[in-house]
Amino acid sequence: MKTIIHKANTRGHAEHGWLNSYHSFSFANYYNPERVHFGALRVLNDDTVAAGMGFGRHPHDNMEIISIPLEGDLEHNDSMGTKAVIKHGDIQVMSAGTGIAHSEMNFSKMAPVKFLQIWIIPDKENVTPRYGQVTLNVADRKNKLQQVLSPNPDDAGVWIHQSAWFSMGNFDKGVKAEYTIKKKGNGVYAFILEGDFTINGEKLNRRDGIGISETDMIQLEANSDNAQILLMEVPMLS
Repeated sequence: MKTIIHKANTRGHAEHGWLNSYHSFSFANYYNPERVHFGALRVLNDDTVAAGMGFGRHPHDNMEIISIPLEGDLEHNDSMGTKAVIKHGDIQVMSAGTGIAHSEMNFSKMAPVKFLQIWIIPDKENVTPRYGQVTLNVADRKNKLQQVLSPNPDDAGVWIHQSAWFSMGNFDKGVKAEYTIKKKGNGVYAFILEGDFTINGEKLNRRDGIGISETDMIQLEANSDNAQILLMEVPMLS
């Protein structure tokens, strides 16, 4: 088993006034040759956008882009004509493929929006761009892991062009859970959203990340109440 730990205070950081962003992996002006990606997980940005502000229209291609709102509402517009608002409990995916342009704005004029922006390297290039969004019942992840993303359009959550699975859980103190790797050779990057966990014997705190590979199972235990976690299982690319 291989393990790599990224403590919250070692992430890249960009403060632009309207945007406060933390980067678990190299992004924009933050570059760390030892933290370019974890397998197919290329970007994990922890963003807070001020009221009424956001990212103007900009292009992407050949990337699977996932947005997970943690607090507040995010407004999406894209070159396919999609207009949507994503809220806490929603999972949004955009397969950029041959090319797409979009904007992401804070829907509120009063309060900030907090969300995760995640990029996954796809298993095929130049696919037809598409947009997907689901609303999940957050109560279904109480003291257990709820699948929110997979490679299968018929599975729970959104789907992407990659052999990846995401799960989220909200745990009470002392509750334990196991996660079994779904595809041999994949690894898991766990990101602590709130509270404290022990994962495979490692103690982790809010916004810490841990990448685990060359194993078949992940064991976790919540060390605080309202402990929230995101597990991202991805292929371990060379």
